[in-house]
Amino acid sequence: MDTTHGSAAPAPVARRPGTARGLLLSCHPGPSCAVTMLIAVLAVSSGTSAGRCVLVAAAVLAGQLSVGWCNDAFDARRDAEARRPGKPVAGGAVSRRTVWGAAYAALLLCAALSLACGAVAGAAHLTGVAAAWAYNLRLKATALSWLPYAIGFAALPCLVALSLPGGAPPAWWVVSAGALLGVGAHLGDVLPDIEDDLRAGVRGLPQRWGPVRTRLLLPVPLVAATAVLVFGPPGGPGGPGVVALAAVALCGTAATAVGAAPRREGPWRKAALAGTVVVASADVALLLVRGAGIA
Repeated sequence: MDTTHGSAAPAPVARRPGTARGLLLSCHPGPSCAVTMLIAVLAVSSGTSAGRCVLVAAAVLAGQLSVGWCNDAFDARRDAEARRPGKPVAGGAVSRRTVWGAAYAALLLCAALSLACGAVAGAAHLTGVAAAWAYNLRLKATALSWLPYAIGFAALPCLVALSLPGGAPPAWWVVSAGALLGVGAHLGDVLPDIEDDLRAGVRGLPQRWGPVRTRLLLPVPLVAATAVLVFGPPGGPGGPGVVALAAVALCGTAATAVGAAPRREGPWRKAALAGTVVVASADVALLLVRGAGIA
């Protein structure tokens, strides 16, 4: 320690990430990459050409980026008041104006890439993206908060199916499974922040239910999606499908039972969520396995 002048050393100045890093962190990179990779793999498994797979993945990525940036820019003040970590806009690492600009630029790019997949395919995907923006700007605080997730997730396999040669409409079961997965994703995404949201006046459907009821109901749409993926495609479920459904139902029931235990916090809460993650992973695997018949 330097005591030459008999005063304490100055406190270190906290370094803020640059604008580029702030933009990267504010686009919700984890979910954006996960959804893009899922749809890219679904496109490959459906038999889409390599070039069209790249185009579909690029359209989905642009849409996810626009939604993520819109979310962080719109919620910056609320995130700052709740002192939520990992929010660059709320923390001042990047300005709201910059993030809004990135959101609109990504939205325009998404529109161009989506329509390049075909007019109908592009319209289907843009409907999902528009629903996600509506969630960010208004519907997240209403009892219809689940609806944009259902529409958005249902639109993704529609984009893949309608991008195939001939542009055949997607099978009903893949759209239904996507919508159910979207509802499950909504419940799981909101669950950790319910108490903060209620203090901020956000009253979407999970907030109205409360954390306990949301945790209990979280596996329901995911198990329902499994049933649709097993019984929906033509040709019957087959032995492996029935086994998968039974295992998923058992895991979902266990997750609900654990979540309802008197000791709901700590490891009990983590165990309930872990069971839900297993169910969701099984749904994604089934969706990819069924990819060749989505149209």
